Amino acid sequence: MTKPLALIIEDDAELADIFSVGLEGIGFETEIARDGKMALARLATVVPVLVLLDLHLPGVSGKDILKHIRANDRLAGTRVVLATADALMAQSLRGEADLILLKPISINHLRSVAKRLLTSS
Repeated sequence: MTKPLALIIEDDAELADIFSVGLEGIGFETEIARDGKMALARLATVVPVLVLLDLHLPGVSGKDILKHIRANDRLAGTRVVLATADALMAQSLRGEADLILLKPISINHLRSVAKRLLTSS
């Protein structure tokens, strides 16, 4: 059985690695995209179960990536968790994201949320 894929879209390398380790610890396979253009390229070829999305990214914004995911029928089953320090922008996207986590995010909280989303998929 293959592991569910989580695509982590985060430009902070250290934070992306921490998120990756946390999600791998509960059974996800993870990939990291460090900018918006890389994320869109990867989303053109894979269908992740979960996308952990920062909003402020180089190249293409997280807001535009979220719109791309929601407009793409192939990605209709993908759950999107916003991981951001920008509470105001996150609030404006509340209806489009499955969940919003405000940074700093504890690994235990991330794992709990990811498990819950995986079970409800």
